[in-house]
Amino acid sequence: MKVDEKRGTLEQPVAEPGTARSPASEPDVTDRPHRAGFVAIVGRANVGKSTLLNQVLGTRLAIVSRKPQTTRHRIVGIKSLPTAQLVFVDTPGLHRPVSLLAERMVEVARKSLAEADVALWLIDAGAGLTPADRELGAELAGERRPLVVGLNKSDLTSKRALLGLAAEVADLLPGRDVVPVAATTGANVAELLRTVEPLLPLSPPLYPADLETDLPERFFAAEIIREQIFLTTHEEVPYQSAVRIDAFTERPERDLLVIRATILVARPSQRAILLGERGSHIKAIGQGARLELERFFASRVFLETFVKVDADWFANPRTLAELGL
Repeated sequence: MKVDEKRGTLEQPVAEPGTARSPASEPDVTDRPHRAGFVAIVGRANVGKSTLLNQVLGTRLAIVSRKPQTTRHRIVGIKSLPTAQLVFVDTPGLHRPVSLLAERMVEVARKSLAEADVALWLIDAGAGLTPADRELGAELAGERRPLVVGLNKSDLTSKRALLGLAAEVADLLPGRDVVPVAATTGANVAELLRTVEPLLPLSPPLYPADLETDLPERFFAAEIIREQIFLTTHEEVPYQSAVRIDAFTERPERDLLVIRATILVARPSQRAILLGERGSHIKAIGQGARLELERFFASRVFLETFVKVDADWFANPRTLAELGL
């Protein structure tokens, strides 16, 4: 889908009158060459990159919250189709870093973009093109790799505003595909996949067809606990905390998964907030995390969480490396 700059509309393939396409008229997918490659989802913080990844996969792989900069790691989600395998890489939001942790997050995003076969730039259609978006767009304009622009939250945006935004994007990135989507509802996500697929290189599948990610189980355990921290606490606590998995033991004979985790915070006051009055917050975090862990791993879970103060964890290269950053 491209922007028609003269008419100010979003172009979509239209069948000739009287020749409506039917399933029988569709080409046999087995005749199409197979494509596979990496698609880096990039954009500023809080535009819905993780929500889009989850919608594409049909499962909750990446944690989501209303708070910006929730994603810290490179999260891989694999979408296998009959004619293509799209390996989506959800990246931290691009922003100006103010700490070593933030620098590592931006490095993860930029490295993922550099290694991708296709870049998918996601924009919050409701917010329009912010100065940060324009700065990123100018950078992406120099990219030689294929680029698709997704206008997310299109369901919350008027048609007039959406067309105006699409025209602005066309001026910034002439000739690039622009696809309005709604990641929360899945509207037009199938069209986005159809747009990205032919831009991938010809290749056999890169992963087994039944694989959804290449990340270890410990990673998702830590992320699920961290999500509950975002949901339970506010202000600086979610951003200055991290989760380290100390034990991850499967006991199949009891259909039980034993997980012990340490939550790192920077200050004693943050530890007090995480614990809450008479342990109310840490209890809520543990209960919420256990339920999500049981759903995710389809197993009973015994979860123990501890809170530790480490003033320099987000500035300590060794600690960040232990956390996968």
